[in-house]
Amino acid sequence: MIRIQDVSKKYGNFLAVDQVSFDVKDGEIFGLLGPNGAGKSTTLKMMTGILPPTSGDIFIDDYSIIKNPLEAKRRIGFVPDSPDMFLGMRGMDYLSFIASIYGMEPLRGKEIALGFAEKMHIKDSLDDFVANYSHGMRQKLFIVGALMHSPSCWVLDEPLTGLDPEAAFDVKEMMKAHAKEGKSVLFSTHVLEVAEKVVDRIGIINKGKLLFVGTIDELKAKEKGSGSLEELFLELVK
Repeated sequence: MIRIQDVSKKYGNFLAVDQVSFDVKDGEIFGLLGPNGAGKSTTLKMMTGILPPTSGDIFIDDYSIIKNPLEAKRRIGFVPDSPDMFLGMRGMDYLSFIASIYGMEPLRGKEIALGFAEKMHIKDSLDDFVANYSHGMRQKLFIVGALMHSPSCWVLDEPLTGLDPEAAFDVKEMMKAHAKEGKSVLFSTHVLEVAEKVVDRIGIINKGKLLFVGTIDELKAKEKGSGSLEELFLELVK
C-alpha cells in the first residue's frame, strides 16, 4: 500500500506540488493523470526517495520514505520516465546489479531476470550495451529490473512512452497481474485512453494541486457528464 500525506515540493518560490494526499490500496491499479508539468513526475520521485519532500510524508507499506528510507525503497519497483541511464553497462550486467542491490541470490536473480526479459522480448539483447538499445528496449530493460525482486509497490512514470503496441499491451497485462497478486500499482500518464482501460481509480493533478481522486464513474457523477475520460479530464483542468 502507498499513502501520500499532505506532500508539497517547493523549488525556491515555485510550488511544484501543493499538499497532495491520496493512497493506493493493495490489489489496485491507480493512475495519476495530468498534463505535462502538472507535478506527476515530481510526486513519483518524492515517493521513491529521489527527491525529498518540502513537507508531508509518504508511506510504503507503513514505512516512511523519510524516516525509514531503506525499508520503504525495498518494497518499491520504479520505472523512471527516462531510460537513458547505465548506458555503459550491458543489459545482463545491469540486471545483475539490480539483483545485488535487493539482496537476491545471483543464480536465482539471473533466472528471474531471464524470465522477464523473455516476456519483454529483450532476452537476446542482454549481452549488448544499453547504449546500443533503442528507447523502447531501454524502457523494457528498466521494467524487467523493477519487477525482479517482486516489489509490493510497482511505480511507473509514463511507462508506455516509446513502446511498440505489443510491448505496451504486455506491460498493461503485467500491471493487471501484479495487482491481482494483491500488490499496488501506481503509474503516471497523460495518455488518457491507456488509463481508461486499466485503472481502478485515478487522481487528476494540475499545477501541483490534486483536483480529483476516485473511480471514473465517480468522476462522471461529480462532473455530471457521460462523455469519455478525455472530455471529463479537459473539463476539469481547463
